[in-house]
Amino acid sequence: MADRLPCLAVTAPGLAPLAEQELRAIGITPDAVAPEGVSFTASAARLYAANLWLRTATRVVVRIASFQAETFAELERRARRVAWSRYIMPGAGVRIRVTCRKSRLYHSDAVAERIAGAVERAGGVPMLEAERESEVARPAGAGGSGGQLIMVRLFHDTCTVSMDSSGELLHRRGYRQETAKAPIRETLAAAVLMASGWECRGPLLDPMCGSGTIVIEGALLARRRAPGLARQFAFMQWPEFDGAAWRTLVTDARSQERAAAPVPIGGSDRDPGATAAALGNATRAGVAEDIGFVTCPISAIEPPAGPGWLVTNPPYGVRVGERDRLRNLYAQLGQVARAKCPGWTVAVVSGNRMLTRHTRLAFTVILTTTNGGLPVELARAVV
Repeated sequence: MADRLPCLAVTAPGLAPLAEQELRAIGITPDAVAPEGVSFTASAARLYAANLWLRTATRVVVRIASFQAETFAELERRARRVAWSRYIMPGAGVRIRVTCRKSRLYHSDAVAERIAGAVERAGGVPMLEAERESEVARPAGAGGSGGQLIMVRLFHDTCTVSMDSSGELLHRRGYRQETAKAPIRETLAAAVLMASGWECRGPLLDPMCGSGTIVIEGALLARRRAPGLARQFAFMQWPEFDGAAWRTLVTDARSQERAAAPVPIGGSDRDPGATAAALGNATRAGVAEDIGFVTCPISAIEPPAGPGWLVTNPPYGVRVGERDRLRNLYAQLGQVARAKCPGWTVAVVSGNRMLTRHTRLAFTVILTTTNGGLPVELARAVV
């Protein structure tokens, strides 16, 4: 696979600019930034590097074909010309996911059947897939839930075929096997830290750490550890996979890693079950020694000498009856920040502006995205 591949780093809403920064940091010059992600052209080795290093992207796909298809006969004829054998081993399982918008061919199942026929002729074993992306965590693996994913999009009669190079979604780093209430995805936690301005130059504290995702991602950032080191990817099953290039990338990544985080990182929660889960996750991530976990309410936190960053994902009060109770929690967060964290930057993942205002901190919204399907904002203030 010596040629350059047209790729897309798919992101959650609002995170594409951060993924662009990450791509530039690993030596990849993006072609364009759009709401759905960042497009770039890369060699196979650079594609591998994007999967290895990207912290804020959901997946990386390769656009392997694009053609007009106004009839099923045209779709079948052109689908047979796609170079499926470059990405699918003979006898390998394949999932096909289709979306159709503003096209003469509007029936996604019928389109999927035609694509499946072309894949089968090339030696693959297709399975049609209608469901949306699952929010349920699965162990990280090379092929996701049942094989190589092919994504087909028909828009204004143009059929674009993309091959998923990631397999399991990139937020599934492999360490988060225990969760607390309202967990935040690993990709969003990394994005929140990057957008907050924390660059490992001061302490990091999460006083409502839950299962520890924010501080664990912080420790991985502080150690310069590539987030994809401990998992497998779909591209490893491609016939033209360059194992030597991948081993070189892994060796280089390990050589860049710090032995320990250079700044204090702390996570606390009033729920002992949450801090126990956080410690277990941090242990699996290999960063438990970098993070001090404490079971205590917000009022009892003891921040290290600052200034530093307090970054947290408090509850949003989605369920009926919760918001009144949470007003006091947000007010207390603001009081503690002013009393114990002077000069610190406070960044809060907010799903409810009215609750955030109870902190009485001068927040500015710096990022808008989603968490678990809910619209959220990252609000930042300097105490």
